[in-house]
Amino acid sequence: MGSPVISGWYHSPFGKFDQLDPEQMMADAAVAALEHAGLDAEQIDSVHVGHFNAGFLYQDFPSALLANHIPALRFTPSVRLENACSTGSAAIHSALQAVLSGQARHALVVGFEKMNTLPTDEVGKILLKCCYAKEEAQIEGGFAGVFGTIAQTYFDRYGDQSDALAMIAAKNHANGALNPYAHMRRDLGYEFCREPSAKNPFVAGPLKRTDCSLITDGAAALVISRDDHAPGRGQAITFRAAVQVNDYLPLSRRDPTVFEGAARAWQQALGTANLSLADLSLVETHDCFTIAELLEYEAMGLAERGQGARVIAEGISRKDGRLPINPSGGLKSKGHPIGATGVSMHVMAAMQLSGQAGDMQLAKADRAGVFNMGGAAVTNYVSILERVQ
Repeated sequence: MGSPVISGWYHSPFGKFDQLDPEQMMADAAVAALEHAGLDAEQIDSVHVGHFNAGFLYQDFPSALLANHIPALRFTPSVRLENACSTGSAAIHSALQAVLSGQARHALVVGFEKMNTLPTDEVGKILLKCCYAKEEAQIEGGFAGVFGTIAQTYFDRYGDQSDALAMIAAKNHANGALNPYAHMRRDLGYEFCREPSAKNPFVAGPLKRTDCSLITDGAAALVISRDDHAPGRGQAITFRAAVQVNDYLPLSRRDPTVFEGAARAWQQALGTANLSLADLSLVETHDCFTIAELLEYEAMGLAERGQGARVIAEGISRKDGRLPINPSGGLKSKGHPIGATGVSMHVMAAMQLSGQAGDMQLAKADRAGVFNMGGAAVTNYVSILERVQ
């Protein structure tokens, strides 16, 4: 039986789209991904929809919506996946299992979210559903408050990291300025990100506005095929590893400054792939907040605990560094439409590996790591991707 490969993909522009119909956005992404893969809808054996929702939209049951626009999918099995901010990766893993089990030759994955339907404070309340409500639902500042608390704890333990967080933000905004799909295509510069101002106020703890990802609408889609059925092997991307590791949901059960589940996911993925970090050309990582990227440097093994700042200070994670992190601009610049995020990260990596990343393209892109998490490193997904030779 053939191995699963990403055979085609699509990425919508991310942003704030008041008039955008989410059902149409979802359908457009699916149609475009099929076209890129060189497949007809009739060839799809299963559909896997990533959608968080949790109150952004009244319409739920998104797995049933695609057939409204693509009649050929009327009788095709379709399922909705939700796993907080890693919802998109959950949908990808569902599709991988369908292909690996032999139940599907071609599986369609669509991730989408329409977040700009409510006032900002209401959005914050919805996102807090991704925390342990019994203990954390009253944290001020929504999910920014959760990561603000994590950042302050890290600062108290290892010293003020404001310089490093500003460098991470500036890096990702500079990268995102070259990403035609990004919500914010603006190089803000280090000084703007470093200094609090009326346009860049503190939001939660030591985190400023430039440390927080955006409230974003958008969709991304990809097709996972058996490699012996992929129409265009020239752009096919294979999974050297696809790993999920969970951790406790309550922050009170663990050290919030140590993403242990993420570290275990990276170790397992690299072990499965029989690779080291040195073998990767890039990583797309889950920078919902700049403190998250800094902690992920430590989790993936680029720095010892408490030393994450040196990764950005020494230029390791910059686009011209030893291991470029978020050449797409990451969630910080690209945006974070919850259900679409994990799919988007895989699409961005696939674009790099196939040489289709345009102005974002790195000079060398042989293998990529993708890290997508739900909550504060509660659900942890790592993929190691490689272009089919």
